[in-house]
Amino acid sequence: MTSLQDQLAAMPTARLQGMRRGLEKESLRVLPGGELALTPHPQGLGSPLTHPTVTTDFSESQIELVTGTHGSVQACLTELQDIHRAVFHVLGRTGEERLWPSSMPCRLPTDETIPLGRYGSSNVGRAKSIYRMGLAHRYGRRMQTISGIHYNWSLPGVNNEQYFALIRNFRRHAFLLLVLFGASPLVCKSFVAGREHQLREMGPGCMGMPHATSLRMGRLGYQSDAQSTLNVSYNSLEGYAASLEKALTEPYPAYEAIGIRNPGGDYNQLDTSLLQIENEFYGTIRPKRVIRSGERPLHALRERGVEYVEVRLMDLNPFEPAGISADTMRFLDVFLLHCLLSPSAPDSLAEIDAMKANQHLVASRGREPGLMLTRTEGCGTCQQIELTAWAAQLLDEMAPVAARLDAHALAQGEPALHAQAVAQARASLANMDTLPSARVLQAVQDRDDRSFVGFVDGRAAATAELFRSQPLTADEVGRFMGLAQQSFADQKAIEAADTMGFEAYRQQYVSPAGLVV
Repeated sequence: MTSLQDQLAAMPTARLQGMRRGLEKESLRVLPGGELALTPHPQGLGSPLTHPTVTTDFSESQIELVTGTHGSVQACLTELQDIHRAVFHVLGRTGEERLWPSSMPCRLPTDETIPLGRYGSSNVGRAKSIYRMGLAHRYGRRMQTISGIHYNWSLPGVNNEQYFALIRNFRRHAFLLLVLFGASPLVCKSFVAGREHQLREMGPGCMGMPHATSLRMGRLGYQSDAQSTLNVSYNSLEGYAASLEKALTEPYPAYEAIGIRNPGGDYNQLDTSLLQIENEFYGTIRPKRVIRSGERPLHALRERGVEYVEVRLMDLNPFEPAGISADTMRFLDVFLLHCLLSPSAPDSLAEIDAMKANQHLVASRGREPGLMLTRTEGCGTCQQIELTAWAAQLLDEMAPVAARLDAHALAQGEPALHAQAVAQARASLANMDTLPSARVLQAVQDRDDRSFVGFVDGRAAATAELFRSQPLTADEVGRFMGLAQQSFADQKAIEAADTMGFEAYRQQYVSPAGLVV
């Protein structure tokens, strides 16, 4: 088996030049004071169905900002910052709304009053809203208001087998990202009202755990008892696709009880299967392929293969105006390249169970001194290893990857900062009080009112002030206005082109025939 060092040495410069990354960042719109904004998606931001950079996620109140793909970290981050400036330009014209800079939500109203995303009267627009209604019935609306930032990454010349090897290593080592970048150790009490939990009261109206890193990725976050029955294997595209196809086509009794429609004829969900569509599958990382109009994502993967991976476990960092820093993105590049080039044994049911347990442990107790994890990779039996020891081993292995990326950066006339990002990770693990999750806890404890909502609301105000202090140029205003106007025209064209009734469209879309090549 070729070693990591050998693979690095053999990596052509042209392949590193082809590395691409993009960002998708979700944020709730809120009012000053930390209440959820219940207003519709602002008209000035265009149609969420068709706008290329500004859409909504689950809720009408949950904006999603999408960059293009970029050859450099700084260009990608700059585009995300520019989209923020445009959004705050529009929000500033219409009132005092801000973007909530934490993954765990603001003070929430009753579940049924959280507004679902709306996408117009076309079949595809209606399907998007009904899918969200299905999520609300299955998991509750509060869970869907959790926000994150997704990192989309690709490298030329990577085939399906290699992408799935990357994914297996990523899942094994994801605990390191949760420790380093988790920033959701606390929640507002309104989020857990009426739910069973093991959280402690950390202040008035504030719940959490003293050594938590990312409650978003723990048992109170994007988790599903129903999906816990899915032991998806990442040993091959064929095995992964077969697992998802089963979840997308076989009826699930609890969801059959909900039904497709209610007695009044309104739709409750798109389908009664375990997953309505592919995006309902919650994972820390996904293999992805850009889809064609009307195409199912699983069909695209089967027909044309994996195009990139989507990293889904990153919390919003409330201390960073755009939710993520350039240093974090550089570390992700090192981490992902290490996952790609390192040996990657096939996964097993025992390892899948161990990875789930590790994720929950690190999410709730990741900064706890002496925390032990279960490691099973490459061996038939499980072994216990201290989190910090395992993390140190991984960072040692990443050092030559960072050095190779720095050498490439220097050759391109760019700053060599990857080794610095790895060194910062090592320093943070040696002093866990400097980690984002610890900083959030400390900032809340330092407040007179010890309020999580108060702390994040203060960060929201500071972020809004920063982006509003960087006004758009006349050309930028014209460009963003043009994108918004074009998106409404595109939505109307989609609506005008529909020739099929919605029920026929729904049945055709969820048909198993659309999943196979």
